[in-house]
Amino acid sequence: MLTTDVPGVQRIEPHDAAVALPALAEILLDCVAGGASVGFMWPLSRECADAFWRGALDSAARGERIVLVARDGDGGAIAGTVQVILAQPENQPHRGDVAKMLVHRRARRRGLGELLMRAAEREAQRAGKTLLVLDTASADAERLYVRSGWVACGCIPGYALLPGGEPCATTYYYKPLGR
Repeated sequence: MLTTDVPGVQRIEPHDAAVALPALAEILLDCVAGGASVGFMWPLSRECADAFWRGALDSAARGERIVLVARDGDGGAIAGTVQVILAQPENQPHRGDVAKMLVHRRARRRGLGELLMRAAEREAQRAGKTLLVLDTASADAERLYVRSGWVACGCIPGYALLPGGEPCATTYYYKPLGR
């Protein structure tokens, strides 16, 4: 794994995929079990979580996205992850999407989300992006994004479903990146 300039955050490289996959799948399973609206319904099978991450890691190997991870404590287990989707339409080469910002419930409230977001912004900038966008259904995440300088630009009620099937609102954010 490639170390980023944000301490505690690493970039998954193609040769790391097999080693990182079980931990990434476990984080996804935990977040969905905990009610996170991240594109999956509960119950989520291990096979489905593994398939999602295999696809994301293959996409990263093709240079279409960046996958970052943060670890528990001083080099412990992978406890959080975020992606920057670089592949965009032809008329949006300057933009990246932040996706699947996930922190295992056992590691929350320790600053991992903030570290992951800072690293995502820096890696996106390195990749030539000048604008990032994201969407979230979580009030907890919204506080993190606002503290990190993201700007809310709209909320759509009933946009998605929580893993148990209840409708939830989604808020969209953007953040210009300095050059």
